[in-house]
Amino acid sequence: MTPRPPRAVPRTIREMRLARPRHRHVGAKSSGNPLREGLRLERVPDPCALVLFGATGDLAHRKVVPALYQLWRTHLLPHEFVLLAFGRRPYTDDAFRDELHAALVTYSRVQPIDERAWRQFSERIIYQRGDFDDPASYDALAARLDTLDRERGTSGNRLFYLATQPSAFAEIIAQLGRVGLDHEVHGAGWRRIIIEKPFGRDLDSAIRLNREVGKVFRERQVYRIDHYLGKETVRNLLVFRFGNGIFEPIWNRRYVDHVQITVAESIGVENRGQFYEETGASRDVLQNHLLQLLSLVAMEPPTAFEADALRNEKVKVLGAIAEMSPAEVGRNVVRGQYGPGWVAAEEVRGYRQEPEVDPESETETFVAAKLEVDDWRWAGVPFYLRTGKRLPKRATEIAIQFKAVPHRLFRDAHSDPEPNLLAIRVQPDEGILLRFSSKVPGLGLDIRPVNMDFTYGSSFNVDSPDAYETLILDALLGDQSLFTRADEVEKAWGIVTPIIDAWVAQRRPPPFPNYEAGSWGPAEADELIGRDGRRWRRI
Repeated sequence: MTPRPPRAVPRTIREMRLARPRHRHVGAKSSGNPLREGLRLERVPDPCALVLFGATGDLAHRKVVPALYQLWRTHLLPHEFVLLAFGRRPYTDDAFRDELHAALVTYSRVQPIDERAWRQFSERIIYQRGDFDDPASYDALAARLDTLDRERGTSGNRLFYLATQPSAFAEIIAQLGRVGLDHEVHGAGWRRIIIEKPFGRDLDSAIRLNREVGKVFRERQVYRIDHYLGKETVRNLLVFRFGNGIFEPIWNRRYVDHVQITVAESIGVENRGQFYEETGASRDVLQNHLLQLLSLVAMEPPTAFEADALRNEKVKVLGAIAEMSPAEVGRNVVRGQYGPGWVAAEEVRGYRQEPEVDPESETETFVAAKLEVDDWRWAGVPFYLRTGKRLPKRATEIAIQFKAVPHRLFRDAHSDPEPNLLAIRVQPDEGILLRFSSKVPGLGLDIRPVNMDFTYGSSFNVDSPDAYETLILDALLGDQSLFTRADEVEKAWGIVTPIIDAWVAQRRPPPFPNYEAGSWGPAEADELIGRDGRRWRRI
């Protein structure tokens, strides 16, 4: 009898994923394209259970569960997947599933709901009542997960998602460690944890929380989530910079005059007054979203497109931003709080009139700051950052303002050429705009700025995933590229904490409210950039 030839051994992760047999979802159809089908299978995680702490809360209903449903609907979750919802309220499985279905009707980005896909997904949702500070609840959780491994084939792979108040993080992590749910035994499955922002309230608390996390989980198991890093345009920024040879040579202090990064919201604090009173714009947006966008703009090319290489370069950028003294905070940072006004033709109340807000609150709802990255590439180039609630529109944009031409060549022109501008729109109309000068048709010499405008919606006939879909799938696949590392979080807090401390040390309270709802913030923000002979870009 002729022996069988040995099977080829897959040598790369991609080959191993393509070689691994997969159970197709009920009703799933092949694309008919072997390459596309292989790439899809490459993005399907291993069988696993996702344990969602805070499953009855707002974040779970608005973002996490809709993201998981979309991943299931698009065949990007394994057949052997279980969502184990851990919460304090007394629900049956069916009652909790009904509540999640109602949430999807409101919050799912694709409507109407695919009821067939929902039925399949809902069969994988299990509710477990428990208290975050009750050791017995974690003993029961560990036993339940072992049962699911046997009955549902989840293979010991577990992703823990902390969608709770930050005050519960340390207790949950400690209890998971106590019952051994962090342990990875060879051949018995992986264990990972997603931790929502804000990660700490200041530098000291972030260091303490990192220490508590490190007592239980290894850094390679930890996924600190900032949903801005999952947005399509933010991810495309890396491709735009490092995949196009025409921009990188001018991406430096010789050609760039300054950079503006704006994260504007038209809404107020809605029903999160108590949370916002403890957070404010500096902790809610400046420490994470704005500094993350800055680091992506300013980073050096990484040695490889992988997690640690990317994060190493971002940490270097944050480390090159000097800590501000109280006097520098006074010169380079502006804070504001909105009063009553009009937004989108609707009259709205001021921050101090919002539910659960102190009538004499000193919490900032607006921050503008001037930062400098003191390295070889960016020395002397100011980065102007601003964020605020109740601004005229919802918009996030990175604007790279290039320097003016060095010589007035067109002396007979009616106007000088305007400096070139590159604007990267993160939301809501995702795209990239490039402004340059052109001659107006006619006999005279009239120069005007014109725009080349790329938008995702008109250029690609593709349904872009929500940021949470991208990030949750990456965590299930073990890809940490779009998640923040411990030292990265601490570097960011090292920039923001001196600002907050300087405000606390001020003897006189700020003159809040100091900007009207529906405006672009306090006049001091215009003065901040105006002192340098510049102005905020109109969005």
